[in-house]
Amino acid sequence: MENVHVCDHPLVQHKISLLRDKNTGSKEFRELVNEISMFICYEATRDLPLKEVKIDTPLALADSKIISGRKVAFVPIMRAGLGMVDGALALVPAAKVGHVGIYRDKANGNTATEYYCKLPSDIKNREVIIMDLMLATGVSAVKTVDIVKNAGAKNIKFMCVLTCPEGIKALHDAHPDVEIVCGTIDSSLNEDLYIIPGIGDGGDRLFGTK
Repeated sequence: MENVHVCDHPLVQHKISLLRDKNTGSKEFRELVNEISMFICYEATRDLPLKEVKIDTPLALADSKIISGRKVAFVPIMRAGLGMVDGALALVPAAKVGHVGIYRDKANGNTATEYYCKLPSDIKNREVIIMDLMLATGVSAVKTVDIVKNAGAKNIKFMCVLTCPEGIKALHDAHPDVEIVCGTIDSSLNEDLYIIPGIGDGGDRLFGTK
């Protein structure tokens, strides 16, 4: 699928299987999301630009590479996206973190309503990775990309653990320039707009709420 990268590493696929299990408790669920997010972030940052530098090792002068150009900002969509932040920061500890709160109003045509937004002041100069546990209808994802673009960001990716064809289409119809990096693509949405087979309500399972 164009502009979609699936992280098909065996460890990711194994951990997603454990994530799906309805008997997996909140503690283990959070740990799995953290671990999976680290792997997916590894893929999402694969194309960060590098520059050549000289490093003085204990033995000799080495031609080496370090990340150059724009720095990174992570923007989790609350609440489920919060569970992915620590895994991503383990790889890019110097990244700044913004937060966007979105809720879907099913009674009003399944629209997205923003209730919170706090972004880094220099977000327009950063590679932005928006993260949410699932990309289902795409309503929250599209709204969040709108918000981030309106703040000046131009280099944006969307990172999730699970998605489905409906979510991919919705995001790419609105923002074809945004690459999606995910752990797996499930079959579809059901009548209640949950991903099938999916993982259930990701926020509830992360935080132990019902």
